[in-house]
Parts: sequence; structure tokens; C-alpha cells
Amino acid sequence: MLRADCDVIVKSAIRRVQPGSAVQRALSGRNFNTGRIILVSVGKAGWSMAKAALECLPRRPDAGIVITKYDHSGGALDGVEIWEAGHPVPDENSFAAARRALELTDALRAEDTVIFLLSGGGSALFEQPLVAEDELKDITGQLLASGADIVEMNTIRKRLSGVKGGRFAQHCAPAKVVSVVLSDIIGDPLDMIASGPAYPDGSTCEEALSIAKKYGLRLSEKAWELLGEETPRELNNVETMITGSVRELCSAAAEACRELGYEPIMLSDCLTCQAKEAGSFLASVARSHQDTEKSLAFLAGGETVVYLTGHGKGGRNQELALSAAEGIAGLKETAVLSVGSDGTDGPTDAAGGFVTGETRSHLEQKGIRIHDILQDNDAYRALEACGGLIVTGATGTNVNDIAVVLIRR
Repeated sequence: MLRADCDVIVKSAIRRVQPGSAVQRALSGRNFNTGRIILVSVGKAGWSMAKAALECLPRRPDAGIVITKYDHSGGALDGVEIWEAGHPVPDENSFAAARRALELTDALRAEDTVIFLLSGGGSALFEQPLVAEDELKDITGQLLASGADIVEMNTIRKRLSGVKGGRFAQHCAPAKVVSVVLSDIIGDPLDMIASGPAYPDGSTCEEALSIAKKYGLRLSEKAWELLGEETPRELNNVETMITGSVRELCSAAAEACRELGYEPIMLSDCLTCQAKEAGSFLASVARSHQDTEKSLAFLAGGETVVYLTGHGKGGRNQELALSAAEGIAGLKETAVLSVGSDGTDGPTDAAGGFVTGETRSHLEQKGIRIHDILQDNDAYRALEACGGLIVTGATGTNVNDIAVVLIRR
């Protein structure tokens, strides 16, 4: 029953935060007849956002490109190039796709329009490095392993890039850039979502240098110099609209819980801490409400981080769930699920994890100790062994993560 409820909640919530209708609301009825139209759609939701735009624009773009994560394309789109690239670490396709986007938007005129559709993942997928490509990959890897949050990571990455921190919009000038953004960062900071290619940078050199020192990043002399250079503070050719956020994901999940007979209780839509700590906290919430006479669902949206101490396989949502399994061990009709709305959790094919009060004992029967697994960051293996992986495939959207405590009565 609990696993079936989990699957319904995940599917219902993700279905309700698809970006298509929001993109169409942002673009429908607009007149782009005065010049060329160039469509650039970047991010994990890049394909679905581009498809929605094509369905509502008054005419076909003169050129277009989608840059998305591997296996996140839904097929050919008329008149639009489809590029798939590396995430969370940029690869050669990330660099080549960015070069192609810059070619398509080169030498534009004031009467031209760039429709720029942006979703999470763009920091890795859309990149023109100002340092050696191998160094940029290494710096990204260092940041991912350090436990740095997404804002800290993007403060560093935008200064090492020729397209981030407002520089892509600067490249498109004097053409107008109409930017439609699907937010994957808590609080919707437009200069940080995908490192803000079309938004003035609100971070400072001092902040970037402080972050690099805080995490002991190994940087070349060139990289240190770039961290000390300011990015665009003002852009006069950009109009920006936000189409979705983690708040909508939480609301959708709460409604799905209500329809299943749970009373939904929102804990937070801005959860930011280590995944293991979040799992422990949600387990404590579950323990505190075991005497309830009605079914309850406690929801927390946001994005946690993982501090790498091992060499296993997993992601932040899997690690959160497995950590919660320790705290809810033995509890009746109690479960914790955590899932990434984009359908991918870390470098795995899983979207997240699901555990119950029986998970720990099932793993111990197989000789698997949760503490050891978490130390090695190997949550995928443990959850796979007990049927706790949540696999959705690429979802076409990306608005952070949702974690839910279910207590069925």
C-alpha cells in the first residue's frame, strides 16, 4: 500500500509541474514579426520547453537549438537542432553545443529576438570555458565532491565561463532576449539558475574568491585571475519570466497526498542541508507522530547536498531516503520517499529512493549495514537490494526535489 501510494504521489506531482503550459502562457499572443526569431532552449527540460514554444509561436523560428542532458530528448523538432551533453560535469558536447548556440546568435540586429528557454542543468550543459576544458571539468568535480550548495557552485562557474553570468545575453545584443525560466533553485535567484546566462550577476568577486578558499579548490593561476573579474551588472536587452518552482512541486505533491487520504502538512519548501541530515530529521518527524489516528503526509521541498566520503553510487535523494531508513526502523505503516523532479538523482538511472520501517531489517538480512553504505555514498546499491529505488526516466521538468513522510492509518 505505501509503495503504491509513493508511486502515485511521484507521478501525480511531476505530471502537474510539466513546463509546457507555463511556456505557452509566457509566449502565446506575442508578436515577433519584426525580425528574425532564434530559439535557444537549454537544460534538463530543454526539449519539452522547446516543443511547447514551437506549438504557440506565430511562426517557425529562423533557427533553433536544444541543449539537454543525455537521454532527455523526446525526438526531432522541426527546424531545431538537438544536442545532448554531459551533466553534472560538462563534456565535449557541452562545449560544442554552446559554440553552436553562439554561432546561431551571432551578428543579430536590434529587431531580432532570441527566445531563450532555461531550466536546471544548464550550468553543465551550456558552457564556453575560459580556462582549459579539462580544468573546468576538474573544478566542477571538486565542487560536487565538496558539499558546496548550488549557489556557491554557480558563483564559481559563472566566472570561468564565456556564456554564464549574463554573458550570453551580452553576446546576443542588440537583439532582444525573451528569457523563460524554469527554476530549480530555492528562492528563484535568476542570476544563479543555470548560472544566469541571460541575467545580470548579483554575486561578487569577493564571494567567489571566498568560496574557492572555503573549499580548498585547486585552481590554476588563470582561474584565480578570472574569479577576480566582475561579470555583467546590467543588461538592457533582456525580458525574463519565471514559469515554475519547487513551491509548485510541493503544492502538487500535497494535493496528490490529500487525494490518497492523507492530511498533508508542509514542513518547508526551502530544505537545504546535507542529505543525511535531512533524512534523519524526517525520520524524527515520523517518530514524533506515531500515535496519530489519521493518515499524515509531511512534505519538504528543496535541494540537499552530499558530502562525498566514499566511492559508491547514488545521489542526494537516495542518500536522504536511506538515512531516514535508520531512523524509522521498526515503525508500522511508515515510509519516507525522496525524489528529484527531473527523474535523475546523481549519476544514476534512479530519480530517488523509498524506504519503510522494514527496510533496515531487510538490508541486514542481506548483510548490508546502512551506516557503512552511507559512509561509502553507495545508497543506490542498498536501495536496489531492497526494491527501494524510484525510477521514472527523464520527466521533462526540473523544479528541485520533494521528500515525503507517509504515516498510513
